[in-house]
Formats: sequence, C-alpha cells, structure tokens
Amino acid sequence: MRAEEIKADMDISSWPSDLAHEQWVKLPVSGARPSARYKHAAAVADEKLYITGGSRNGRYLSDIQVFDLRSLTWSSLKLNIEPSDDKSEDNGLQEVLPGISDHSMIKWENKLLLLGGNSKKSSDAMIVHFINLETHVCGVMETFGKIPVARGGHSVTLVGSKLIVFGGEDRSRKLLNDVHVLDLQTMIWFAVEATQTPPAPRYDHSAAVHSERYLLIFGGCSHSLFFNDLHVLDLQTMEWSQPQVQGDLVSPRAGHAGISVDEMFYIVGGGDNNNGCPETLALNMSKLVWSTLTTLKERHPLASEGSSICSVVIDGEKYLVAFGGYNGQYNKEVFVMKLKPRDLSHPKIFQSPAAAAAAASVTAAYALAKSEKLEFPQIIDLNFNGVEKIVPQKDISIELDAIKEEKKALESSIEEVRVENTRMREKIDELRSNHTELSKEFQSVQGQLISERSRCFKLETQIVELQKMLDSLKTVENKVQILGRQKSAMEEMELSSAQQEGSGGVWRWIAGGT
Repeated sequence: MRAEEIKADMDISSWPSDLAHEQWVKLPVSGARPSARYKHAAAVADEKLYITGGSRNGRYLSDIQVFDLRSLTWSSLKLNIEPSDDKSEDNGLQEVLPGISDHSMIKWENKLLLLGGNSKKSSDAMIVHFINLETHVCGVMETFGKIPVARGGHSVTLVGSKLIVFGGEDRSRKLLNDVHVLDLQTMIWFAVEATQTPPAPRYDHSAAVHSERYLLIFGGCSHSLFFNDLHVLDLQTMEWSQPQVQGDLVSPRAGHAGISVDEMFYIVGGGDNNNGCPETLALNMSKLVWSTLTTLKERHPLASEGSSICSVVIDGEKYLVAFGGYNGQYNKEVFVMKLKPRDLSHPKIFQSPAAAAAAASVTAAYALAKSEKLEFPQIIDLNFNGVEKIVPQKDISIELDAIKEEKKALESSIEEVRVENTRMREKIDELRSNHTELSKEFQSVQGQLISERSRCFKLETQIVELQKMLDSLKTVENKVQILGRQKSAMEEMELSSAQQEGSGGVWRWIAGGT
C-alpha cells in the first residue's frame, strides 16, 4: 500500500476526519520548513510535534522545531537559559542547548526531557536536559545516585514516574546492554541487576512497555550484526526472556522508529546499511503476533534510518506521526497514519505463575460466591453418546459441600495473600520513608561537602599567599645578613685605618723632637 498525499485545495482544518485507516499520508505544509535531518528526537504535546536536534552532513543540530498538527505549519522554538543555573559554563548551557544527535526525548508533565546523545560537549555521565513547554526555559536537571555513563543510540521508556534506559553505545564506541532507572520524583538513578539471559549489547534499537510491567526490546545492531529478535524484561521479577513470536517474518533492522499505542507496538523504517525497510510493522504485545500494515517503495522517505515516530489523539482518533530520516538523502516530510480502533479486552499473555494462580483463585471464589445464590434442583449432564442423564440431588449436595470447602480454603489463601500484601505495603512505605530521609540527608551532606570544599579552597589560597610571604621574608633576611657583613667589614677597615694613622704621628713627634 502506498503513501498518499493530502490535496492542497482541501480544507486543512478537517484533514483528520478525511483519512483512511492504516494508510500513510503526507501532510501539506504551509510556510517555511525546518532543515532535513536524522537521528533527532521527537515528542507530541497539545497536538504539536516537537523536534529536537539531530544530525545532517556530520553536523549536530541544536534547534527546536514545532509542527502544529491543526494548522499544519512549522515554527521555531526560542529557548531561554535557566535563570538560577550557576553552572552554565560547565554543563554546556552557555549556548542554551548544545547540538545533539542520537538522543532520546520524553514528555513529562510540562517538560520535555532529553537524555544522552552525541555532541561536541564531552561528558562521562549521562546528562538530562529539560525544556519547559510553558516558559521555554532550558536547563540541566541535577540527578543523583548511580548515574549511567554517557551514550547514544539507547532507548528510553516511561513507566509511571520512572524512565527506563537500555543499551546504546558509549563515547568509546563500547556497546551496552545495561538497564538503568531514573525516578523522576526524586531524580535518583538506579542500576538494575536483571537475571536470565539479556539481549546482546546493541544500539539504535526500539523499546516499548506493555501493561506497565514488561519492557520489550526489538532489533538494533552491533558493529557488525543487525538484529530482528524480541526480548522481554519483567519489571517485577527483573527477569529477561526471549519469547516465541508468530505472524509475518520480520527482517533484521536498526535505526527504525518504534512507538506503543495501547497493546500494539508499531515499527517504521530502519535498515541494514544496504537497504531500507519499506514495511510498517505492528506487534500485538498480548498475543506476540507480528503483522505488516503497509509496504512502501524502497526509496520512500519512510523507508529510512534515524526517523522518528510519535502518537497523537485528535478528535478522539489515534494517529501515528513520522518525521525525518536518511535513505541516501535527508528527509523533512511529515507523514501521518490513522489507526484502527482495537478491542482492548484481550487477556495479557505476559503473566508470572504466581500472578496467574492468584487471578485464578479470585475468579474461582467470585464464581462460587455467585453459585451459592442459585438453586440446584438437578444438573443435566451429557454422556459421550449425547444422551441426557439426571444427576441425583444427593450427589449434588456432596459436590456442593466439597466446592464450598474448596471455596473456604481459597478464601483463606486469599486472606493470607492480602495480609502479606498489607505487610509488604507497610515495608514499602517504610522503605520509601527511609529513602526520602536518606535522600534529604544525602543532599544535606552534599551541600556540606560543597561548603567544606569551598572553605578548603580558600584555606589553600591563604596558605599559598603565606608561603609567598615566607619566601619573601627569607630573601629580606638574606639581604640583612649581607648588609650586616658589609657593615662589619667597613667598621674593621675604618678601625684599621685609624690605628695606622695614630702610630705614624708618634714617630713623627719623636723624630721632630730630636
């Protein structure tokens, strides 16, 4: 299925309602457009598409471009430096926002958060920039804890109030497959120690979260291999797995764009350095089934590496929005796809045995509770020949008593689980309280350390000045000693001269007298 273009003479304000489902459409743009690019980052807020940074011809871009999905017009966002930022020279904010590429961007509350990426500004640890969408103030968010190393080509996924970072490539081109979590409420980093076999180290992959519990990692590449594998990290048990998938065959790719909408994981573009991937894929995360939504021409702008994809809701309908990329040439077109409404009542396939057992117990107890309200004069059963037979009331009573006993046992188990859950919640609340106190104490100690460092620096400066004064005093003492020796020598010479003059006078007096 090919991508179509909205006619220029149609009513722009009504374009969302005129689209067909699951078909890419190129939007007409009024006025100036931003420069073409790839490996940028994108996010949607208030029916506007925000594009940050990217790369073009080996140059890192630092502009912020905004596309209004209602008026179909581009504009540039002018940023301001954070007024209270005293470290602007150290964190690269002297130029408001440095040129950056291969980074990630997430919308959080009224901010856009930019994590990692490649730039000319060197940093050993991952930097988190922010852009306030209301004030247009840009700055660097101070983070604590075990901050991950700087990297690009990683993935960042939002789960509740936490950001999950996976993989990427560090500044020395080392490939990574580590997992880090940033708590956005405390701004503290945590390193995740997961079990089982993790994905191979990689970058330029895509990630999604299913049911607020399962992190999915798809594709990407190493320095020599391209992947089409799917890995799942259970965020409760912290266990990696590589489930079996069904459906259409998916070719290896990297640099593709991925986004999750409800229970679907959409993949657009990507490539293997030789060919672009022209198909748009959809993974049903509940059933683990791949399907191909569209297939475009090989040189189509959407068959690119380093493009971006976002989701947006307009007038109650859900859309995918794609921008940019590189497939032999840099692209700057905006494409949209209207998604089909889907039934969200499918059961979730990712479920631990304990969770499944608990769910089954609750379901059974609920069913039994309803059955007690019913009367059972007789139960009609079918034998294998299809002939009806009557089950005696006595047998029914015995079976019902057994079921009731089983129900009581299940209720007892459920109550034990509830009590244990209450205990666990209390422990979690206690740990959170301790964590908050420790965070405050850590910040207090950190402030004291900064103050002590400042005082030590002043003392070191005073010591250097005193040392200089001592050195100058030694020089003065040496000069005084030299002058003293010169004075003594002169006094001795004067004394000697006086003695000589006195002796000569006596002899002359004697000689004159005779």
